[in-house]
Amino acid sequence: MNTQTQKSFKLSQLHSNQRAFNEKCNKDYKKEQQFLFSSGGRLRGGEEQSGGRHHNMAAPWRRGVIAMGTACGRARGRRGKMAAPVSVCHVACCANRAGGGAVSWGRRGLLAFGSCRDVVLYQPAARRTVAALPGHTGRVNCVRWVRRRDGATETELVSGGSDKQLILWEWSGKGVWNDQLVKSITLEGHTEAVCAVDAVYQSDEPDLDLLIASAASDSTVRIWSRHGSEAKCIDILQFGNGFIMDVSLSFLPGSNVPILACGGDDCKIHLFIQQSSQFQKTLILPGHEDWIRGVEWAVCDEDLFLASCAQDCLIRIWKVCMKSKESSETEDYSIRLKENVFTVKDTDTTYAVTLESVLAGHENWVYAVHWQPSFSKGGSIQQPMRILSASMDKTVILWEPDKESGVWLEQVRVGEVGGNTLGFFDCQFSPDGSMIIAHAFHGAFHLWKQSSVNKKEWTPDVVISGHFNSVEDVKWDPEGEFIISVGLDQTTRLFAPWKRKHETEVTWHEIARPQVHGYDMRCLAMIGRFQFVSGADEKVLRVFRAPKNFIENFSNITGIPMEKLHSQQSSELPEGATVPALGLSNKAVFEEPPPEDHLLQNTLWPEIQKLYGHGYEIFCVACNNSNTLIASACKASKKEHAAIILWSTTSWKKLQSLSFHNLTVTQLAFSPNDQFLLAVSRDRNWSLWRKQDSSESGPVFSCCAYTDKNTAVHSRIIWSCGWTPDSKYFVTGSRDKKVIIWGQCDLSMSAEGNMLDSIKPCSTVLDAMDSVTAVSISHVLTPDGRYIVAVGLENGKIILYMWKQSGQEPALADWTKCVEMDNSQSHALAVKRLCWRHHEGRAGHNDQKNSEWLQLASCGADHCVKIFNVNRFAL
Repeated sequence: MNTQTQKSFKLSQLHSNQRAFNEKCNKDYKKEQQFLFSSGGRLRGGEEQSGGRHHNMAAPWRRGVIAMGTACGRARGRRGKMAAPVSVCHVACCANRAGGGAVSWGRRGLLAFGSCRDVVLYQPAARRTVAALPGHTGRVNCVRWVRRRDGATETELVSGGSDKQLILWEWSGKGVWNDQLVKSITLEGHTEAVCAVDAVYQSDEPDLDLLIASAASDSTVRIWSRHGSEAKCIDILQFGNGFIMDVSLSFLPGSNVPILACGGDDCKIHLFIQQSSQFQKTLILPGHEDWIRGVEWAVCDEDLFLASCAQDCLIRIWKVCMKSKESSETEDYSIRLKENVFTVKDTDTTYAVTLESVLAGHENWVYAVHWQPSFSKGGSIQQPMRILSASMDKTVILWEPDKESGVWLEQVRVGEVGGNTLGFFDCQFSPDGSMIIAHAFHGAFHLWKQSSVNKKEWTPDVVISGHFNSVEDVKWDPEGEFIISVGLDQTTRLFAPWKRKHETEVTWHEIARPQVHGYDMRCLAMIGRFQFVSGADEKVLRVFRAPKNFIENFSNITGIPMEKLHSQQSSELPEGATVPALGLSNKAVFEEPPPEDHLLQNTLWPEIQKLYGHGYEIFCVACNNSNTLIASACKASKKEHAAIILWSTTSWKKLQSLSFHNLTVTQLAFSPNDQFLLAVSRDRNWSLWRKQDSSESGPVFSCCAYTDKNTAVHSRIIWSCGWTPDSKYFVTGSRDKKVIIWGQCDLSMSAEGNMLDSIKPCSTVLDAMDSVTAVSISHVLTPDGRYIVAVGLENGKIILYMWKQSGQEPALADWTKCVEMDNSQSHALAVKRLCWRHHEGRAGHNDQKNSEWLQLASCGADHCVKIFNVNRFAL
């Protein structure tokens, strides 16, 4: 049997073994899940847990473990009290660019906001992400905690999205977050994206009826009633061709009659009152001269106040009060504002609506207006007369009536000076009013804290941040102390652990934005510790080097001494690269992670080199481990453009062009020993390049192995590849759902022909059950010497496998499925890149030696960057 026939025979054997392996793998995993959940009683039978983002829709309530840091896959069931194999260390994300209403701050201290398709719960006081609630199949546009009428902490949250549905989330509020089960109920009926939502309890008992109002792009407002675990639509308000931008629910003074305010593109506020179980239009309040963007009710003593804001740059405050019949009959000739009077038939009570005040202070569209939350004091609910407004003029204003005259005045104005932002979409008070948060046009959060000494002084504080579009690539620095990511939001962001003095807790934050570009970013590679090369939707590669200023700030924030950080002569480093605001000096020194306005302007890295040579947009880039070579490739539909270019990092000159593939090379990877370069491509093949004797200009690579249409195992685009730490094997992952390990790459093989024959599949074909978009092999092995392979899928799932070759031929038993991350830990959309930390231990913790911990960074199309702690002893 000749070599070619042998190879074909082995490949057919692989395919025949594939199904048997997958069945075995799935049976094992199902048994494990049954064992785990039956012993703990955590999940009821019949609810699907292992496949994609699907749920048991037969039951009206869905459950899912939501907390960051929960166990997943193989957990404590079989291993007693051993630590969970995987926990979420950090999530970097920001709010959706969906206008006002995408953010809500509850009395529990949790900030809820829509981030891509998830509702994220963030705790500003602890500076950590608590949970992600997966459930929507489109962008989350609006989120609202359901306020309790008795002032207690909220137990329910309602969200609306571009998937035309609302989800009501509820949990017990008892016990530790990590062990909590989230219940959710879906409300379907809108025919277009939901853009605003509000909800009120119809009594002090939260278990009783809940009233929900939702506005959507289908020109309707729907009223929903929830009783127990059942919810239904009880009314539909039609607005013809108009759109409602915001809705707010409350109760008329001194009664339990619901009142609904709707503000929209007709510049009028529509008031509806529930009479005979139907909502009837009672009043139209004119006054605004442009689209109304926000409305919100507040109950103060016996009166009801409504704040509204619009694109006419104004805020209006309206007062609704009960009108006695005696006062209406007596003649009064004093000058006063016109009253809009209406009567509720059910109770035969008359109410008057008057314009209380018009607030002019903003110079651009006002997108949101919110009252400071009420609080319980002495057994009664107190409503502070303070409102917060957010505008496209880049400012947030806190308004309060003057104590003597009662005239509403601007008390505090915070915001941005300079930068490239476009103003604020939304704003919120903290429950006690001591902090305010604003949600900027690009999704970034700005947090200000009230000074304890001077109550009129508000200072910026540290808050969650992240990309506002798909994150395409993420890399650890060689020492494993920080990560850098690039995304389609045209930014490069650097995240690092913040080590506070005299505190043991370590939290991750964005500490620099080295590159803010005009093109969508696609890829990056670290060249040593404080230098990187990035590629975007342009033909040029750009090289950046950290300034002295960054290294000093990095030392301050992470607690790493400066002596350890100076790898090169400090005299070579530039002072900084910044975008000055108003020409001011800006050599910023930070003791803690910088706030958003500083990130935008004062944390840029200088660009030191441009690399020209590609004919189309850059798609992937890699750097070897000795930091002497860069390999890059661009988008290509012809062989001449699909060539890989090698560059020198000393002269920055083009060294070699490697031509083999016919279509775009999707990922490049140098072997850990720097002897090989691996390329995978859209043309469904991979190519392996071996380092030859160096020429005068630098090393020369030649193709030593490849697949073609006769030997290819993958039948679709190969998205990703990676190497084992010993440089013996490499892994490929493809859209055809297959993961394959190839080898062995033996340096003793000198003849080209021998090398081509020696590289063959060393594993059975692993069926990942969905398109594979990212693969990565840990640099640290398991205690029993097996490789840990992380696989990222198009549906957002991340799965960890172990693999070790047991004999001459690929065997089913070589693969072991360790962990399949649950929905709340995984990404909501495709995983774009996985990258293991190069060393054992956790960044920010001095636990490198013999540590049980590994760290895995991931990024996805859901705008998220995540860092996972993986316990290799628990796998």
